[in-house]
Amino acid sequence: MAKIKPFKGVRPPREMVTEVASRPYDVLNSEEARTEAEGNPKSLYHIIKPEIDFAPGTDEHNPCVYDRAVENFNAFQQKGWLVQDNEEHYYIYAQTMDGRTQYGIVVAANVEDYMTGRIKKHELTRRDKEEDRMKHVRINNANIEPVFFAFPDNPALEQIIKDVTAEAPEYDFVAPDGFGHHFWVIKDKATIAEITKLFSEIPYLYIADGHHRTAAAALVGNEKATQNPNHTGEEEYNFFLAVCFPASHLKIIDYNRVVKDLNGLSNEEFLAKLEKDFVVEAKGIDTYTPAALHNFSLYLNGQWYSLTAREGRYNDSDPIGVLDVTISSDLILRDILGIHDLRSDKRIDFVGGIRGLGELKRRVDSGEMAMALALYPVSMNQLMNIADTGNIMPPKTTWFEPKLRSGLVIHKLND
Repeated sequence: MAKIKPFKGVRPPREMVTEVASRPYDVLNSEEARTEAEGNPKSLYHIIKPEIDFAPGTDEHNPCVYDRAVENFNAFQQKGWLVQDNEEHYYIYAQTMDGRTQYGIVVAANVEDYMTGRIKKHELTRRDKEEDRMKHVRINNANIEPVFFAFPDNPALEQIIKDVTAEAPEYDFVAPDGFGHHFWVIKDKATIAEITKLFSEIPYLYIADGHHRTAAAALVGNEKATQNPNHTGEEEYNFFLAVCFPASHLKIIDYNRVVKDLNGLSNEEFLAKLEKDFVVEAKGIDTYTPAALHNFSLYLNGQWYSLTAREGRYNDSDPIGVLDVTISSDLILRDILGIHDLRSDKRIDFVGGIRGLGELKRRVDSGEMAMALALYPVSMNQLMNIADTGNIMPPKTTWFEPKLRSGLVIHKLND
C-alpha cells in the first residue's frame, strides 16, 4: 500500500512565484534556460540549470556547476525568495491546458515503495542520467523538482480535491507557454490525516513522467538510509517530492517519428512494402490525424496517407505487442527501414505531439527528413496495464503535457 506523508514545503512568496517558477530542467537546453532566465535572478534555472551562471559552453556536469546549484539554493532562502512552511502540509497543484484542468495532490512519496515496486515504472532509465540527478539531490539535500505520478481514481480523494479547490488558491497564474498553474495549501489537520489514510489503501502508484528523477530521488534516499546507523525509516530522506494525479485526469498525447531516409527505397517502393502489413489510403495534402488505435498517419513527398494495420499483424492480448509504437517499430522502422535501435540510431528523431503535425510536415518539406509517422496516443489504461504486468514500454512512447512547473514547492531531506 502506498505510504506518503505531508511535509514542510519550501516555496516562493505569492508575489514572487512567477519570477521563481520555471519549466523542468530536462525540457530545454542550457542556452534556452540562459535566455529564459535573462535579467531574472530569482529564476529557478539558477538552481536546476546552474551552468547558466557560467560562460556559454561550460559543461553542465562540471563539479563547479553542482556547487553553484547549492550556493544559489542557499542564497534564494537567505534572500526570502524561497521560504519554508512552518508546518507539514499536503498541497493541491492543478494545471490548465486547452480549457481542461487536471488536479494533483503534492505529497512526499516513500523511497521504500519505489525500491519494492509499489511505485511502478514503465520505462527503462539510463545510469548517466540517474547519476546527474542524484548529484543534484545530494548536494542540495533536497528534491528541487517534483516527479509526476498517477493513481487509480479514488472518489474520496476526488472529493477532497473538489473541497480544497473551492477555496481561493495560493498561486494562480498563466505561464509564458500559455498553461495555467493553480496551487493550494492544505492546512486542515483532519484533511491531511484523511489523505494519508486514503493513500495507504491504494496498492500502487504509477510513474507517469520523470523516471530518472524518481530513480535519483529514491536512490539518494536509500544511500542515506544505509549510511545512518540509527536509521528508522521515518526520517525525511526516506521520502521524495511527487505530484499524484487521478489517472482519469491525465491525457497522454502522441509521440511521433521522423526519419531521414527510406533505406534506399523510392517513395513508390516504400509505399508498396507498406501494403503487406497495412491498408494504405492516400489522403492528399490536408493534414491527416490518426483516427483510432492501430491507425497511423504518414507524411511523404508532400502527401498524407492513412495506414491501418491489417488483422493478424499485432497481438491484442500482449500489453506490449498491442501498442502502436511496437507495431510501427517492428513493421515499418525495423522491417522496411532497417532501424533496429530507437535509442541510438541517428536516422530517426522524435517529435512530441504538443508541437502538432505541422512540425512533422515542416521537417519533411525542409528536406531534413524523408518521412514522418504520427501515432495514436497511448491510453492511461494501457500504461498502467504495462506497469502492472512488469513490462517496459518501448522508447519514446508517452508524452505528457502540460509539464509540471518547477519551483512551486521544494522538499528538503533533513526537515
